[in-house]
Amino acid sequence: MNSKSEQQSEPQNEPQQGVVFIVDDDEALRDSLCWLLESAGLRVEPHDSANSFLQSYYPGQSGCLLLDVRMPGMNGLELQEQLESRDVRLPVVIMTGHGDVAMAVRALKAGAMDFIEKPFDDELLLTSIQRALVLDTEQRKNRATQAEVLARMAHLTRREHQVMELVTIGKANKQIASELNVSAKTVEAHRAHVMEKMQAKSLAELVRMSMLVSADN
Repeated sequence: MNSKSEQQSEPQNEPQQGVVFIVDDDEALRDSLCWLLESAGLRVEPHDSANSFLQSYYPGQSGCLLLDVRMPGMNGLELQEQLESRDVRLPVVIMTGHGDVAMAVRALKAGAMDFIEKPFDDELLLTSIQRALVLDTEQRKNRATQAEVLARMAHLTRREHQVMELVTIGKANKQIASELNVSAKTVEAHRAHVMEKMQAKSLAELVRMSMLVSADN
């Protein structure tokens, strides 16, 4: 009985390391990159085109994208646009030849986090990919926290929303009372409700919550 209970209590899905998605039409380069990254203990999924990647990727997969900018069909910049339209936020590391630097710079301006020139320095490439995987983990944690904060905010009344907004931009209770045309005691009551519903232990924590949910706006 106990052993069965213990088995049932074990987590069903252990967290997995993010995948390095390689998108490049050069088969020899893909094979070389797979060998290099797998030898460094990384999970790899190679694709020979942007369309192949889009067809196999499902929302929520963690990792990063190692992307060639110049490919037949959909190029790297166009793939970035597709990902943005689908709200896919995988960190992107661009691979570029010497003649494609201007395109790589455009990719950076479109949101890529780094670009690596061919031929690669293995250590530089691995460092860039590790940074991308760390960034992906951090971004996912932030989005999860943001979703939790938004869920708490959904329980605030309209007046409590107003008080929270004013408190977190530095307004004192008397200033808020004057602006909302209510008494200072009423503001104090709303403020207490805000702190309770948002599960904020301090004003600083409430300010951080406000900054987090407004970061993408």
